[in-house]
Amino acid sequence: MNDSSIIDAPEAEEPTSLYQRILNDIRGQIVSGAWPPGYRIPFEHELTVQYDCSRMTVNKALSQLANSGLIERRRRSGSFVRAPRGQAAVLEITDIRNEVDALGLPYSYTLSSRQERRSRLADAQLLGPQCPKKLLEMTCLHYAGQLAFCLEQRLISLDAVPDAVDESFQDLAPGPWLIRRVPWSTAEHRIRSEAAKPPVSTGLNVADGTPCLIVERRTWSADEPVTFARFNYPGELHSLVARFKPD
Repeated sequence: MNDSSIIDAPEAEEPTSLYQRILNDIRGQIVSGAWPPGYRIPFEHELTVQYDCSRMTVNKALSQLANSGLIERRRRSGSFVRAPRGQAAVLEITDIRNEVDALGLPYSYTLSSRQERRSRLADAQLLGPQCPKKLLEMTCLHYAGQLAFCLEQRLISLDAVPDAVDESFQDLAPGPWLIRRVPWSTAEHRIRSEAAKPPVSTGLNVADGTPCLIVERRTWSADEPVTFARFNYPGELHSLVARFKPD
């Protein structure tokens, strides 16, 4: 058989295991720290000799590593280990009803308390130094089937949202109502865990000391605070998932 015909033949049927071996070897060197950020990875032609394979297979492996954010490919310079970049998991402002719907369970909502009042010193710690003078304070319960899914404790600035005075919030939770009515420019989420105690444990119908996931949300319109909300979830029944890609 003519040797040249073998060399010139396309390698479309290249074994996947060889590609995976190159991928795993390079990834292992990077993750272990053996190849630090800025380290130049061997050129494609050097890797083809090392692994006795086609340049197509090497290129495929390097492209996958670049797509995953581990390396940076520079034209005419080669491939280099990329410096790690910080990632921020951003939580969207969503309706709790959508969270329950995603579980395939029927959603229901009740308003436990509603009070119009003047702000107090403690409110400034929640809404910031520009705390409004008048507030609407509410406690709401969101259900997934027959189970208490989330206890919502909320403050709404009546300086920023005066129309909230005329809304009963008996049939519609304050979250989706605000999203539809009030434009916001900045939002902040804080996530922590806390042992449940009254009134949270009572509202969620769990024992005192039950671990709960707490999501606190603040929103502003320009520099004016709009609302503060604390969402209390029974910890064993809830998780937060954020999907993101390398910058």
